[in-house]
Amino acid sequence: MPNLLGYNYIAGARSAAGSVALYSVDASTGETLPYRFTQATPDEVDAAAQAAEAAFPAYRHLPPERRAAFLDAIAEEIDLLDDTFVALVCRETALPEARIKGERARTSNQMRLFAQVLRRGEWLGARIDRAQPERQPLPRVDLRQCQVGIGPVAVFGASNFPLAFSTAGGDTAAALAAGCPVVFKAHSGHMATAECVADAIVRAAQRTGMPDGTFNMIFGGGVGEQLVKHPAIQAVGFTGSLKGGRALCDMAAARPQPIPVFAEMSSINPVVILPGALTRRGEGIAADLVASVVQGGGQFCTNPGLVIGLRSPAFSQFVEHLAGHMAEQPAQTMLNAGTLANYARGVAALHAHPRIHHLAGSSQQGLRAQPQLFQADARLLLLGDALLQEEVFGPATVLVEVADQAQLLQVLQSLHGQLTATLIAEPDDLQAFAPLVPVLERKAGRLLLNGYPTGVEVCDAMVHGGPYPATSDARGTSVGSLSINRFLRPVCYQNYPDALLPDALKDSNPLGIVRLVDGVQSAATVSRG
Repeated sequence: MPNLLGYNYIAGARSAAGSVALYSVDASTGETLPYRFTQATPDEVDAAAQAAEAAFPAYRHLPPERRAAFLDAIAEEIDLLDDTFVALVCRETALPEARIKGERARTSNQMRLFAQVLRRGEWLGARIDRAQPERQPLPRVDLRQCQVGIGPVAVFGASNFPLAFSTAGGDTAAALAAGCPVVFKAHSGHMATAECVADAIVRAAQRTGMPDGTFNMIFGGGVGEQLVKHPAIQAVGFTGSLKGGRALCDMAAARPQPIPVFAEMSSINPVVILPGALTRRGEGIAADLVASVVQGGGQFCTNPGLVIGLRSPAFSQFVEHLAGHMAEQPAQTMLNAGTLANYARGVAALHAHPRIHHLAGSSQQGLRAQPQLFQADARLLLLGDALLQEEVFGPATVLVEVADQAQLLQVLQSLHGQLTATLIAEPDDLQAFAPLVPVLERKAGRLLLNGYPTGVEVCDAMVHGGPYPATSDARGTSVGSLSINRFLRPVCYQNYPDALLPDALKDSNPLGIVRLVDGVQSAATVSRG
């Protein structure tokens, strides 16, 4: 077993000033693991935020290559976390070994992706409008713009991705790439995992000479409010429940200086199965859809929680296939007792609704989640029934049968914002149901065709975001290189001499990046004449 200290990380040192003890738990058995963690005191939360603020001036002015080397070093340290570490994560989360090894690779690879982004330079958004002193009727001054880091960022770890959305996850990677020090609030469900990864980040920071306070981490419940309200914090990254995310948004908005919260919160990820696809491959679709619903215990933010089809004999047969496959699925251990309790409450609410019918799944009991299938009247969505819009986090989904294309459009228009929206279709379906696409574009951040939403590729083109309540800000993404933009802001320099400009805006273009010069993309040097 790893030898863990259980202390908070502040300015490159460890701190345990408090007396409140926290313990890690085996997710499968409920057994308390032999690791004691010390909850951060208010003074320690303040110290962590102040350390990030103190590190910000030096860290944000480091050349992009220095920050890229830091991210590469983090990736290397994460790759070195061995099978003992993997076994520990499995105990804290009940996730299988193969999943954790895959997530470890994803976590290091997204660090490397942001290192590449820093080296490419497009994140700087460099724009130059050269002076035009002879312009009539008024001359134009020299104007140059680029993006800079927004300041220290508070990041809250997610329960369902103990690596890729947690300590060294996408929010941390994007913030560090943007030049923003991080104060990370460790998730209570995997504190031992968080410490091991934090150690890897600290080792990488020491190897590459990063300023103390570039990365900080605190343990404890109830510390998040103080962190979000701290004047040093300039943005928040969060992945979790709608209730938790909305609370952070309200806190941040109520500050004397409001700050942005980039929260991924709630999505039921509708899957629309069109008639041609049902007729040609309905049974296969049923099997694949069930596999997506129960994957990882249904504990994915992109889990398909709503399945929609048009009334027909093929759809009735599809429902039978889907119910049969769902009935065969075994119960699964969830991330922790709280997640299981929330799932049980969600399932119970669906059972209690008089116009929602249970189609498959054993009664929820014991310490494992039973997969469930329900069917609801489409009119519930049209009448604004809130229950069908609520995410049930776990291996459950709801079927809705619509009468025709007109009602299908009405149902889709009634939905709240989503992370994903999926069409299962044949080519003739796409032609006949083309009006669906503009509706889905307004509802979701990622539109899928003949695939299933579980599984999010980390790359330049990915969007993992969407209209509220999927996220608090539909203009961003929490996965992919575009996520760096959340922690940047533009600065314009008017008539500044070359020596005082950021490298990205200098006439010589020492970074060699592509820039927009007088409305034309250019990687060449700029003449002020």
